[in-house]
Amino acid sequence: QVQLVESGGGLVQAGGSLRLSCAASGSIFSIHAMRWYRQPPGKQRELVAVITSGGSTNYADSVKGRFTISRDNAKNTVYLQMNSLKPEDTAVYYCNADCTVVAGWRRSNYWGQGTQVTVSS
Repeated sequence: QVQLVESGGGLVQAGGSLRLSCAASGSIFSIHAMRWYRQPPGKQRELVAVITSGGSTNYADSVKGRFTISRDNAKNTVYLQMNSLKPEDTAVYYCNADCTVVAGWRRSNYWGQGTQVTVSS
């Protein structure tokens, strides 16, 4: 089965940086896009950043200029470099992979378990 494992979360002070990683494993025919979501306490999950198989990226307005999503296709790993962190960035961050597992099957989303990012003021 497809598994996504996030790492790199932790506690940092405002203005600091963290680099999140998400490795996808299992039998995957194709990854169409990988995404980072986050869910602050008591709030809905929101999309943070997307990178497509072609390398195109998109970001939520709240993180533009501070966060960078990248991907190592050979390793099926996506990264989120987070700079100039703010307390409002505090959330559980989730990795999402838009994949076709078997040739001819519909594309589906797979989720990691999440990693906690806490930014203190």
